[in-house]
Amino acid sequence: MAKTDTKSEMTVEERLKALYDLQEVASSIDNIRTLRGELPLEVQDLEDEIEGLETRLGNLETEIKNLNDSILSKKNEIKEAGLLVKKYESQQNNVRNNREFDSLSKEIEFQKLEVELCEKRIKEFTFEMKNKKEVLENSKALIDERKQDLAAKKKELEDIVSETQTDEEDLIQKAKEIETIIPERLVTAFKRIRKNARNGLAVVTVERNACGGCFNKIPPQRQLDIASHKKVIVCEYCGRILVDRIIKGEVEE
Repeated sequence: MAKTDTKSEMTVEERLKALYDLQEVASSIDNIRTLRGELPLEVQDLEDEIEGLETRLGNLETEIKNLNDSILSKKNEIKEAGLLVKKYESQQNNVRNNREFDSLSKEIEFQKLEVELCEKRIKEFTFEMKNKKEVLENSKALIDERKQDLAAKKKELEDIVSETQTDEEDLIQKAKEIETIIPERLVTAFKRIRKNARNGLAVVTVERNACGGCFNKIPPQRQLDIASHKKVIVCEYCGRILVDRIIKGEVEE
């Protein structure tokens, strides 16, 4: 309850000072995060790529195993066909008539065709397996390369984070403290404007009779209203909260 009373007792000028102070802290946090650049995204992209490559690697290994099993299966079929050929050839020596001989000859011919077909399939499977093994080796090499890139990026990111983490945490805490003294509706408006602003500036000063955010000219009467510190005024073009150099100077001081 005491906090609410304190907020309601704040003058507009005090609120403007607090908002400008909050903007300065937020901009400092932005600068720290800009220093990290695209590294967090690059790390995430590399992790996703490695995960995809490892999934592909697993699929290739399964496909190669299946091809190898198929080759073994066809070799067994060739052996079985060879045994049948010998069996039928042996039976031909004991046939009683031409019809039985012809029937056995057809069986022998069929089994020999089966052998040829199996040998053809073995060649096809062997060729396909060879190609997949090459892709497998290339994928393994690419994964190793990407893992090295990931380790380097993570190290770079960790170094930057370790250098700036304490500062960032202190600034985040400071921002939270400032937010507690500003009316909630103004904090909400501040965050909404920041989210929509390309450079993250929700509070800007009037510079050379223009908005410090979008650089559109501000009419003289509106500048007088801003300088009076009687109400919170936003730019009619970009929606940013406008303050004068006095507010900026007092906050910096």
